[in-house]
Amino acid sequence: MSQIAEFGTFFLPGPTEVRRPILEAMLAPMLPHRGAVFESLFARMQRGLQPVFRTTRPVYVSSSSATGLMEAAIRCSPPGPVLALVNGAFSERFAQIARACDRETQVLETAWGQVADLNQVEAALASRSFAAVTVVHSETSTGALSALPPLVALAHRYGAALLVDSVTGLAGVPVETDEWEIDFVLTGSQKALALPPGLAFGVASEAFIARASQGASRGLYFDLVEFEQYVHKNQTPNTPALSLLYATAAQCDHIAAETIEARWHRHAEMAAMTHAWVDRLTDETGQPFTVFAAPGARSSTVTAVTVPDVLTGDAIVSAVAKRGFVIGGGYGKLKSKTFRVGHMGDHTLDGLANCLAATSSAIHELLAR
Repeated sequence: MSQIAEFGTFFLPGPTEVRRPILEAMLAPMLPHRGAVFESLFARMQRGLQPVFRTTRPVYVSSSSATGLMEAAIRCSPPGPVLALVNGAFSERFAQIARACDRETQVLETAWGQVADLNQVEAALASRSFAAVTVVHSETSTGALSALPPLVALAHRYGAALLVDSVTGLAGVPVETDEWEIDFVLTGSQKALALPPGLAFGVASEAFIARASQGASRGLYFDLVEFEQYVHKNQTPNTPALSLLYATAAQCDHIAAETIEARWHRHAEMAAMTHAWVDRLTDETGQPFTVFAAPGARSSTVTAVTVPDVLTGDAIVSAVAKRGFVIGGGYGKLKSKTFRVGHMGDHTLDGLANCLAATSSAIHELLAR
C-alpha cells in the first residue's frame, strides 16, 4: 500500500480523491452475491446511503457510471415527450440520452453558467403535455447549481415527473429527496461521495415506480422496476462490483460520523474560499479572472474559473501539475476558456488552500513570461 499517494493533492471535478482506508476496504475477499453475508453488506450500505439522499425509500445500486441511471430514468419514465433543461455539457447529455431512447425531446436551452428561468420553464410546460423534465442539479461543466424545489413544483403542477442528475450535487449540497418529492434522483460514486468510479446510486418515488411498472420498453440492465424488486431483498439484479460495495459501506460509516449536515457545511465553506480566491487573483494580477457560474447559482462542489485571453485553461492545469496538484481543465466548449477546481468529497479547507496557493503560483509564473 506504500504506492498510495498522500491525500490532499487531487482536486479534479471527478473522479475525486479517495482516502486510503476506502481504498484498503476494497481488498476484502470475494463472496457470493446471493447469500446472507452479501445481504448484510448491502443492508449496511442502505442504512448509510438513505440519510445521504434524505429518504426512507430504498437506494438503487447500479454497477455502471451515472450515465447508466440517466438512461434508466428516461426508459422508466411515463410515455410521452421529455422537456430537457439544458445549461451545460451534462444537461445536454441528458437530452441526448432521451433522444437515443426514442423519446421526443424538447430542449429549453439556457446560457452556460446560468440556470433555467422558472417563467420559461412554466411557459414550456403549459404549451403542451410532457411526461418528464430532466435537469442537472450541479452542472459539472460550469459549476452552476439549479434550485430543485421550484422545479419539482412546476413539473408536478403540469403532470410531469422531474428526473434529477445530482452527480456533483448529492453529498456536497443539500438534496432532500423525500421532502422535495423528487421523482427520481441519481448520482455517481466518484464525486462528492469520494468513492472510486464504477457505481451509480438512485432513488425513485413510489409513484414513479408504480407508473414505470405499467410501461414497456424499460430495457433489461437498467430496468428500475427490477432494481426495486431486488433492493427489498438486499440484492442487486445483476452481478455487482463487489469491491466497490465494500468501499461504499466503509465510506458511508465515515459520512455518518461527520454527519451529512456538517458535510454540506464544509463544502459550502470550500466553495466560499474558492470564490474569494478568484476575486483576490484578479486584484493581484490585474487580469479578469471570474467565477463562471452566475452569482446565486453556484455549486458548493465545483468552480469553473474564466481565464483572461492571455492564458488558456490547459496551460494553467499543466503548470499546477508541476507543483504537485491536479485540477481540471475546461469542459466542452469551455475547454480553453476555463479551468475547474473540484472542492468536493473528503477534501479539507487546509488542503484546498494549498491547492489554490499552488494555482496562484502557477498563474503568476505564466503571466510573467
